[in-house]
Amino acid sequence: MAGNLDSGSSKRSKSKISQIYTRLSQSYQGLLDKTVPWVKARWLFGIKLVIVFLARILLTQGWYIVAYALGIYHLNLFISFLTPKMDPALDFDAEENGPELPMRANEEFRPFIRRLPEFKFWYSMSVTTCIALICTFFDCLNVPVFWPILVMYFITLFCITMKRQIMHMIKYRYLPFTHGKPKYQTNETGEVQNM
Repeated sequence: MAGNLDSGSSKRSKSKISQIYTRLSQSYQGLLDKTVPWVKARWLFGIKLVIVFLARILLTQGWYIVAYALGIYHLNLFISFLTPKMDPALDFDAEENGPELPMRANEEFRPFIRRLPEFKFWYSMSVTTCIALICTFFDCLNVPVFWPILVMYFITLFCITMKRQIMHMIKYRYLPFTHGKPKYQTNETGEVQNM
């Protein structure tokens, strides 16, 4: 009988912990949802986090491996942000795989859908920067390296990756940014005009 009481109380405590975790996760998600319309403020916060991290690296003169790993991860996020969700290079059968980018001027308009949406890009960048900042407080992660080699390797990797991405954009004729694209508006008579 005592065993039944112990298992009942442990189930209740697990239930309480589960409820607390659910409430915390819902509150956290609610806060994230409130930040969605504030694009500029979110990115300013993310850039400030990166600046704080870089200041910590420069002032402590260490944790270059952590900074390099963070830079590589941010580069990977940026490439996913620039890449279309349905890659035309891999899209052999458009009916099965979904929409493809228009290749000629007379084809219907299909909007650019990113592989990594802007919010997820910002969120992943901010979270990983916070994790990297926390990692700078652990001496075991301060591996001694010759940092100029890491900087040169990162610059080389960035240039090669961006060249390949730009060539992909040119080959499949897409532009992942809306700045500079023509905007259309209908007038009172219903005619479409270029703005």
